[in-house]
Amino acid sequence: MPSATGLTGLGTAQVADRVRQGRTNAFRVRTSRSAAQILRGNVLTVFNAIIVAALVLTLVLGHWADALFGFVLVINTATGTLAEVRAKRALDRLSLLDAPVAHAIRDGHEQDIDPADVVLDDVLRLRSGEQVPADALVLESDGLEVDESILTGESQPVRPAPGDRLLSGTTVTAGAAVVRTTAVGADAYANRLATEARRYSLVTSELQAGTNRVLRWISWVIVPVGLLVFWSQLRLAEGGTAAALANGQWRTALVAGVASVVGMVPQGLVLLTSVNFATASLKLARRRVLVQELPAVEVLARVDTLCLDKTGTLTTGRITLHDVLGADGAPGATASLREPLLALTGTADPNATAEAVLEGLTGRPIGSGTDGRLVEGVRAVASRTHSAVAFSSRRKWSGIVLDGEAWVLGAPEIVLDGAADPHDLLGRARALAGEGTRVVALARAPRPFGTGADSDAALPEGREAAGLVLLREEVRPDAEQTLGYFAEQGVEVKVISGDNPVTVAAVARAAGVRGPDGGAPVALDARDLPTDVTDPEDLERLATALDGAQVLGRVTPEQKKAVVQALHHRGHTVAMTGDGVNDALALKEADLGIAMGNGAPATKAVARMVLLSGEFSTLPGVVAEGRRVMANTERIASLFLAKTVYASLIAVIVAVTAISYPFLPRQLTIVSSLTIGVPAFVLALAPSSQRYRPGFLGRVLTLSVPAGLVAGAATLLTHQWLVLARAPEGQVTTAATLVLVVSGLWLLTLTARPLLGWRLGLIVLMGCLAVLGVLVAPVREFFLLQWPTWGTWGVIALGGGAAVAGIQALAVARWVLALSTRPGRAHA
Repeated sequence: MPSATGLTGLGTAQVADRVRQGRTNAFRVRTSRSAAQILRGNVLTVFNAIIVAALVLTLVLGHWADALFGFVLVINTATGTLAEVRAKRALDRLSLLDAPVAHAIRDGHEQDIDPADVVLDDVLRLRSGEQVPADALVLESDGLEVDESILTGESQPVRPAPGDRLLSGTTVTAGAAVVRTTAVGADAYANRLATEARRYSLVTSELQAGTNRVLRWISWVIVPVGLLVFWSQLRLAEGGTAAALANGQWRTALVAGVASVVGMVPQGLVLLTSVNFATASLKLARRRVLVQELPAVEVLARVDTLCLDKTGTLTTGRITLHDVLGADGAPGATASLREPLLALTGTADPNATAEAVLEGLTGRPIGSGTDGRLVEGVRAVASRTHSAVAFSSRRKWSGIVLDGEAWVLGAPEIVLDGAADPHDLLGRARALAGEGTRVVALARAPRPFGTGADSDAALPEGREAAGLVLLREEVRPDAEQTLGYFAEQGVEVKVISGDNPVTVAAVARAAGVRGPDGGAPVALDARDLPTDVTDPEDLERLATALDGAQVLGRVTPEQKKAVVQALHHRGHTVAMTGDGVNDALALKEADLGIAMGNGAPATKAVARMVLLSGEFSTLPGVVAEGRRVMANTERIASLFLAKTVYASLIAVIVAVTAISYPFLPRQLTIVSSLTIGVPAFVLALAPSSQRYRPGFLGRVLTLSVPAGLVAGAATLLTHQWLVLARAPEGQVTTAATLVLVVSGLWLLTLTARPLLGWRLGLIVLMGCLAVLGVLVAPVREFFLLQWPTWGTWGVIALGGGAAVAGIQALAVARWVLALSTRPGRAHA
C-alpha cells in the first residue's frame, strides 16, 4: 500500500545489496531445545551412565541374558526423546502462526515483513503494542510513547522526539512513529543482551524440583551400596574374598552387585515426567494453545487466583458505537460532534475504542493501523488538526487541537472532572456504566494542552462537557460456563480493567462473576488504591483491599503488576490473562502469564502461554491437562521411589549380613516391568480430574518409603525362610520374585485408584503375566525361575500376605490422617 508519510524508504536494489552484505536483522534465537539437545538431555544423565556401566560389565562377564535392563533403557530413552521432539515440532509450527511482523516502507509502499528480513537503514512504521525490532532513529512521531522498563527497570514511559534513538526490545505503549534502523541483527541492543526482550524467570516446577531433589539423594548412595553388595558376595564364596578373586567366583558376586545397582536406579522416572509434560503440550497445541515452557502446564493446575482482563477475555473484544449524546444529554448528536470525533479517532494507530467510533461514524470497517487508508472526511479534518495527544492507558484519554480548540476523549470521571457540566453528563455516565454500557466522554476547551509534573501532557484548563459516546460490548457466550468451572475448582477470579469499575462490574455480573455472598461482585476504583507497593504498608493495604473484591476498574498498567504482587503477598499462585501492551508488566510478574492470540506482540512475548484461538473457554482444558500431569506424575513417582527404597533395603541388609543377594538382574527386570514400567507408562498418560494439592514430595515419600520398606522386608523374610529351610536355589529366587511382584501390584492398587474399568484390568493383566512367567517353560527357564512347590506356595502366600497387610495398613493410616486434617473436621 502507498505510504502516507512522504518517505520512500529503501529501494529493491538497496535491500538486496544489504542482504548480500549480511546487514540484516536475522539473529537466531532458540525458543526451545533443539532435537539434538533433547536427545542429549535424555541420554546423558547420571543414572543412564550408571546403567550403561552396569550393562557393559554384564556383557563383558558373558551374562547377556541379565543385560535385559539395557533394552528397557533404550526403550525408555527413545520414548521420552520422541515424545519431546514431537511436542517441540508441534509447538514450533504453532509459534510460526504467532510470529510478529515489521512494517517496512520500501519503494514508497508499506509492506509487512518478517522482523528478520529488516535491513540496515530500513524505514519502519511502529504502532502501539509492538516491540521495536531493531535499533532505530525516530524520523516522525505521532504521540509516541515507549516503555523501556525491560532495559532500564523504569516503568514510566519515555516520549522520543524526531532525532531521538530507540533501542530494540523496547515496547511502543502509545502513539505511532516512523523510524530508520541504525543497528540490526547481532549488533542490535536487544540481541546483544541475548534475547533480553523475552526476559522472565523460568517457571518453577514443583514436580521437577521435588523429583530432582530425591534423585540427588539417590545418586549419592547407589554406587557405594552396590560396591558393598559386591564385597559381601565375595565374602560368601568358599575360601573368602581371596579365593573368590582367584577362582572366578568374583564374576557371580559382581553380577549380584550389578543387580543391586539396577534395582536402586529409578529408571524412567525423569523420562516419564518429561513425556507427561510433552504429551500435555502436544494436546494443547492441537487446541491452538502455544506453551512457551513445558512446566507452565503444571503451574496452571496450581493456580488458585485467576486475574482476567475484561475486554477480549470476558467479552468478545468486538466494540460497536451505540449512540452519541450531546452536551445537553440528548441522544442522536452524532452529526454535530462528527468532526471532532473523526479528528480524535482517525489517527495513525487507533485503539479498539477509536476503531469502533470511527467505524460507526463512517459506516466502514476499520482495520488496525489505518494511516494511509483513512476514509473520506477524515483526511479533511486531519488537515485542520495539530498538537495531537495519543491515547495512553495510563492517562485514560487522548486529545487533539481542531481549528484552534482543544478536544479531549476519554474516561468520564477524568475528562469531566473539574469541567463545566451544566447537564450533569458525569452523573449520566455513571448511571449508564451501572447498566453495563461502556461510556467515554468528550470535552472541549479554548486553551491548549498543558504539561504535567512528569512532563506528560495534561488536560487543558477551562474544559466544558461536550458529549458522551456510548459503546456496546458483547459478553462471550461461553464466559459464564467457564467461570463456573473455575468456581467449582476453587479458583478465585478477579476481573481487572482500565474501564469504569461500575461498567466492569456490570459486565462481570453478566458473565457470571459473583461476590462472596453469591450476589453482585464487589468492585473497587483502583485510583483509590496504591500504585507503588515497594512500601510494605502500601502492599498490605492493597492486599487487604483485594481480599474482598472481585472487580477492579480504572487500573493502570503499574497497578496491574502491583495487584499480582499483592496477591503473592497473600501466598496466592496467580495466573494473569491479557491482550494489550498495558498487560505485559502484570503477565511478567504473574506465576503464569497467558496472552490472547489477538494480543499485542509485546504481551505475547512475555507470556508463558498463548491462546492462539483467543477463546477464554480454552482455559478449563488447559487446567485439566495441568492437573492430569500433576496427579499422574505423583502416581508414577510413588511407584519408582518405592522400588528404589525396597531395592536399597535389600542391598543394605545383604551388604551388612553377607547373605546371598536374592535376585539376578533379569529377575529384577521382570519385577520392575510388571509392577512399575508398563503400569507407570499407562498411568502417566491416563486422564485425571484430581484437584491440585500442595505437598507433592511429602505425599510421595510418605507412601513410597514405608511401602518400599514393607515390600523389601517381606521379600527378605521370604528369601531367608526358604534358605534356612534348605530349599533349592530356584525355589528361593522364584518365591522372592513373586512376593516382590505381589507387593508391587498391591502398591499399584493404591496409586491407580479408583480401581474401575481399565485400571483394574491393568493390574489383573500384570498379575496374570507374572503367573505366566513361572508357568510357561521357555519364559521360566530364561528368567531362571521354577514352578513353586506346595511348600513354596505356602511361603509365598505368607510373605505376600504380610506385604499386602502392611501396605494396606499404611493406606488406612494415610486415609485416617487425611480425614483428621481435613478442614472443618474438628467441628464435625
